[in-house]
Amino acid sequence: MSKGEETRQRIVAEAAKLFNQHGFEGGSMSELMEATGLEKGGIYRHFSSKEEVAAEAFDYAWQAALDARMHDLDLIPNRVDRLKQFVANFVERRSIVPGGCPLLNTAIDTDDGNPVLRERAKTALHGWRARLGSIISEGIERKEIRRRVDAKKLATLIISSLEGALMISRLERHNEALLVVQSHLETYLDMEARLRSK
Repeated sequence: MSKGEETRQRIVAEAAKLFNQHGFEGGSMSELMEATGLEKGGIYRHFSSKEEVAAEAFDYAWQAALDARMHDLDLIPNRVDRLKQFVANFVERRSIVPGGCPLLNTAIDTDDGNPVLRERAKTALHGWRARLGSIISEGIERKEIRRRVDAKKLATLIISSLEGALMISRLERHNEALLVVQSHLETYLDMEARLRSK
């Protein structure tokens, strides 16, 4: 990796922390300059705008969060148990990226503003839902999950339950909502999704 690529990656990693904690508008270029030790010109040598830095920073933060959530899922043979482990990973590994979930933060931060970041967040959501949906579809094919289960709807239920619980937990500054949702989803997956042999 060239020195220029290393510098670019360092800028993206620092920007990911800054924008995920303070938002696009709240994260200033002067703070990014301080975090990277670069002058404004040094940053703009690698990026054409603050928006471009923020877009790549979101992708970086989102990939780190998603990797943590999907950690070791492939080692679990049963797809229902994979989904339960995904839920556990979400609850236990939520602070991988400083500032919380990049998708939740960016979705709220850009709701009425930055269309580039909003599109990145929407793409991330659709990709996340598709990955969970493919686990569910595989479970249906393998006769581990009931045929009547709609993969997209179940993936949406899991994501929205976890993200809503995360928002409540952040507001209340404790994990109760996340633990309640984790327990509910685990029970739901066992009782409503898992195909039981007769």
